Amino acid sequence: MEDCLFCKIIKGEIPSKKAYEDEDVYAFWDISPTAPVHILVIPKKHIAMLNDISEQNSSVISKIYEAIPKIAKENGIAEDGYRVVTNCNKAAGQTVFHIHFHLIGGRELTWPAG
Repeated sequence: MEDCLFCKIIKGEIPSKKAYEDEDVYAFWDISPTAPVHILVIPKKHIAMLNDISEQNSSVISKIYEAIPKIAKENGIAEDGYRVVTNCNKAAGQTVFHIHFHLIGGRELTWPAG
């Protein structure tokens, strides 16, 4: 999508601090972190939100979940633990409508999240 912030980051039109990249997945450091490690993991193919996952595009979600443990290990949070958060739509707090997974760790995380 032409006006999608994350699509522009993937294309290199907007700078980001890359944490991971492969053929299907791009991960970068959140600009407003809530923990010492706060990385956004996104598919390179535009999918707006969880509601838009289908048989045709769901394979990229498994690739994201294969990448997350690698990213966690590379950033020293795999052993102690981490959280993966995905917001779906406005009421849940989704502000960028390109599906993304927040990989958060490096401190004690409480529950409920709020």
